[in-house]
Amino acid sequence: MTAFFNVDDCREQARRRMPRMIFDALDGATGNETASRRNRAAFEDVCLQGRVLVNVESRTLKNVFLGHEWQVPFGIAPMGMCDLFWPGSDQAMAHAARELGFPLGVSTMSSTTLEQLFDLAGGNAWFQLYAGESDELTHKLVERAARAGYETLILTADVPALAPRQRDQRNGFKVPFRIGPRQFIDFACHPRWAFSTLKNGKPQPRNVGTSTISDTAPKKQAQFRRESGRGRFDWHFLSELRAIWPHKLVLKGVMCAPDAQKAADAGVDAIYVSNHGGRQLDSAPAAIEMLPLVREALGSEFPIVFDSGVRSGEDIARTLASGADFALLGRPFLYAMGAGGSVGLAQLLKLLTNDLSTVMAQLGCINPVQLNDAVRVSVRR
Repeated sequence: MTAFFNVDDCREQARRRMPRMIFDALDGATGNETASRRNRAAFEDVCLQGRVLVNVESRTLKNVFLGHEWQVPFGIAPMGMCDLFWPGSDQAMAHAARELGFPLGVSTMSSTTLEQLFDLAGGNAWFQLYAGESDELTHKLVERAARAGYETLILTADVPALAPRQRDQRNGFKVPFRIGPRQFIDFACHPRWAFSTLKNGKPQPRNVGTSTISDTAPKKQAQFRRESGRGRFDWHFLSELRAIWPHKLVLKGVMCAPDAQKAADAGVDAIYVSNHGGRQLDSAPAAIEMLPLVREALGSEFPIVFDSGVRSGEDIARTLASGADFALLGRPFLYAMGAGGSVGLAQLLKLLTNDLSTVMAQLGCINPVQLNDAVRVSVRR
């Protein structure tokens, strides 16, 4: 495997090793992908004020969030069908979460069961819930998560309707996964991915049955349609979920102060600031620009987690200095798997931790909590 020195190197290597359809499904976003680019550009506008002559020899990356001490102040965001992008991704990321002591976001659409991933991660896992058309399936997922031992449930609220992604449309990407002549040729041109996928079996969602047409779904089995509308889920549903879920509840997809305050009043334990990586609303503002406004509305103590556009240890520092208590990264970890499997994943984790530690030294911080007080200077070009 060729060594990489940042996430862009990793992404480029993954692009060469993955079939085009698979890479585009990972890399792409909605509309003209403006929101995705905006996320990244906004990070470049966040400057942090360095400090000198501060003893930082004893710095640590350990951080307490949602009642648990983590070895680093970041984790892996929930992502669906990870094994599709590179075989074995789910298990490799779960093992990393267990060994290095950070949380793994487990998606409703994961390609390994939520029970298996919780065990493989040694309990270092949060379950992300998509509320589907079926109330029965939604409640069963919540019950399964509780039985498996999950202590944190993340409700994703920013997908009332699945936004079209032009790259997926052009490439014929669908879930459940279909292989036609175009896809077959694409896969044949990337034999390493193809043979590994054949060896590991066809990737598919393991927590839910899927159906592309509701009329064909067996009546006796609750089905989940990726394209189904979820617009009926509202604040009343959140209250009902709060009543039945006995542990930590996080609301994901919050992008404005009024929604954050309303969610806090409804009893959630943390706010998850995110614009879905630019994959839902192309005209959305950069998530990192909304983060300080949410922090101001909630006060200094309310837990906030963040994703969308984080690509380095320095970005993690920017995130914490902008008001978050914890950062999650999504695409970079699957780029790493595509670039080099579990070896690539380990290399990325080392890169992130070393980078973050170095930035903390420059800022005069000996622990992640002090990053919350780092001087943030926004610069407009």
